[in-house]
Amino acid sequence: MTTISNNLQGVRERIVTACTRALRPNHSVGLLAVSKTWGPEAVREAFAAGQTRFGENYIQEAVEKIAALQDLPLEWHCIGPIQSNKTALVAAHFDWVHSIDRLKIAQRLNDQRPVDLPPLQVCLQINVDGGVTKSGVPPAQALALATQVAAMPRLCLRGLMVIPEPAADYAGQLAVFAQAKALFDSVAEAIQPAASHFDTLSMGMTADLEAAVAAGSSMVRVGTAIFGVR
Repeated sequence: MTTISNNLQGVRERIVTACTRALRPNHSVGLLAVSKTWGPEAVREAFAAGQTRFGENYIQEAVEKIAALQDLPLEWHCIGPIQSNKTALVAAHFDWVHSIDRLKIAQRLNDQRPVDLPPLQVCLQINVDGGVTKSGVPPAQALALATQVAAMPRLCLRGLMVIPEPAADYAGQLAVFAQAKALFDSVAEAIQPAASHFDTLSMGMTADLEAAVAAGSSMVRVGTAIFGVR
């Protein structure tokens, strides 16, 4: 098998082990392969190994990659910050957005989503631990933004995404992810049934996916452990 195929198998085994330890079904955690800075050939290798969901941070690079791979049935997730002048590209080319952190971006994505495409699946990015260099809406403002986004007809609010500051150990990772899960549960309860598809907690990466799964993540975003270090 190729290196990417081997790596994917290893990540899947980590997820299964983490689910088993957390007494969760294996299928309750999805894998998003983060393919930023890697070319179409790497994505094709991952697809050949059974991976269909890919995350991209850099919008222009992603749009070119999506075009080069349009022959494959892939699901594309925008997981990086979005500037106002890039919303039209995101709305036209991606299936998911994980990084909505203000109303203006959500409104532009809603208004610019092509009518021949299904609603854009979106998550709100939460600055769960107050990191000064991190994007994301403060937890106290999450419900208000969720309520506004849930009312937009061309967006489908699916959940929350977090990228906490690196923690020193597993206990630290688990603590901040538990905060994110508590916020997710409170927002979900408050906005149902207006957002009936609110089911996604996007958290956990190569270094901390075990803690994220233990805390309740439903989607981990893994790049380095699959594609290697660029």
